[in-house]
Amino acid sequence: MAMVICGGIVLLGLFMLFGKLWGGTTLDLVLAAKVFIPIWLIVSVTNLWVGVTKAGYSVRDELPILLIVFAVPTVAAAIAIWRLAR
Repeated sequence: MAMVICGGIVLLGLFMLFGKLWGGTTLDLVLAAKVFIPIWLIVSVTNLWVGVTKAGYSVRDELPILLIVFAVPTVAAAIAIWRLAR
């Protein structure tokens, strides 16, 4: 779980880097962070699917993990959006 969360933070950093490289303005960085959130939701749900189908966990077992895995990088993205939009 920690590796997936760290992967999400790294992915957010990559999105922000590409936002900086492609435009460099604050609006481009905010857009990059906003685009990250639905992409991260897809990755998080895929992680849930793998846990259920391959590892043998139930959906009930995996839902709290999905919430944590999705929430931590999403909160980091929301903080970045909030700080850049000020």
